[in-house]
Amino acid sequence: MRDVVFARRSGWIPNVIREDGELKLMLGAGADANHDPRTFTFPISEAHLEVIQEDLARHLLLWSAVLPLCDAAGTRGRLDENAAVALLDPILLAAPGDVDALFQRIRWDRRRLIAHGADIGQVERGQVCAAMRAATETANEKRAQEYHANHRRAERGAALGPLDAAILRYTGQYLHGATVPRRMPDAVDPTLLPEVMRVIATAERVCAGMRIGRDPRRGQRATDRRDWARMETTVQGAVRRAHPELVDDAVRTVGFLMCSEAAGRAGSTPMEDVEAAADHHAEPGGSAMKTALSFTDDKGAEKRWLRNSPRTATAEFWEFVGDRSAADNEVFTIEDEEMGEGIQLHFYADSIARITTLREGEGGADPEYRVEYSLVDGIAGYRSLVSAFVRGGCAALEHHGPWMSDVAEFERARRRRDTR
Repeated sequence: MRDVVFARRSGWIPNVIREDGELKLMLGAGADANHDPRTFTFPISEAHLEVIQEDLARHLLLWSAVLPLCDAAGTRGRLDENAAVALLDPILLAAPGDVDALFQRIRWDRRRLIAHGADIGQVERGQVCAAMRAATETANEKRAQEYHANHRRAERGAALGPLDAAILRYTGQYLHGATVPRRMPDAVDPTLLPEVMRVIATAERVCAGMRIGRDPRRGQRATDRRDWARMETTVQGAVRRAHPELVDDAVRTVGFLMCSEAAGRAGSTPMEDVEAAADHHAEPGGSAMKTALSFTDDKGAEKRWLRNSPRTATAEFWEFVGDRSAADNEVFTIEDEEMGEGIQLHFYADSIARITTLREGEGGADPEYRVEYSLVDGIAGYRSLVSAFVRGGCAALEHHGPWMSDVAEFERARRRRDTR
């Protein structure tokens, strides 16, 4: 039988219950193997209950000291009740100076106290009792998150100035550096917003006209990592030169914003428009030469493209790649059966083979092919090769070489490239 004896308005602050006639403190903390919250209890006395009821600050201090014990229990371990009980008298019944001294020796959760109104300066100086004079039952989790973010930055020696902080708030990355950046002018102090916009304008000017292409090898909405790195380097360099007072965190977040926006535009651009931007020769319906093409992958899937298709051959092919490419599916082929030629793209090796039929098989004999290999420089290189083949077949690939028919020679060239 379990009855709640005392509970505060905030559901996460530990409750006092009576279970089988015994007073216990009950709190939720951590999660089990199924990610459900875990609940822990340990015994307390009537004297402890009286302090918990009357003194919010001591109640919160006890909570912050018990939470690390709950973390230590993990997803299935038992709470160390002896350690928890040993905290009761020193935190709830001792003099403030003794409580402060205890918190110098034990692990405790600073963020819990910060969220409930603790004075940050006094917390940092170890004056936890004085820090909790303005404690509140209601938690301000954003305050705790900001404290944690600032603490992480301080640990790596990154001290933000007012403009640095404003830029991070503008991009939504003040609390979490891994958050996808976005423009949030309302989050910035109005007096600092014009300065923030001058920094953003610097970045926009320098990357005007730059684009981040799509990389179907990694999925339909994946972007070209080289393009991303190129834009990021360009933006960060310009911002550092124009605004040398900014710290690295602020410079990086501006670069991240520009790249994320460019990648977002690329991801929402129809494949036909992507191909048109990459190759101004591409026309709806295909080229003057090709009438039909067959696209296949390493898993046996096939897709046909015909000249009267409303979409370009290159757009159809890269969509096929985006749908099918995976870690175990990195070889794709484009074949023109009528002309007896094709190309095979080896994404795992950044290479390509062009295949030309020299003699058709007759009387049960196998056809004779010429196979030539070349190295490819990233997705941009693949796009150029595919576009050239669709327009003019294997002959149009000649100036994209060198092409090597000797497999051993090609492997040596590939190893030399990979070791550079």
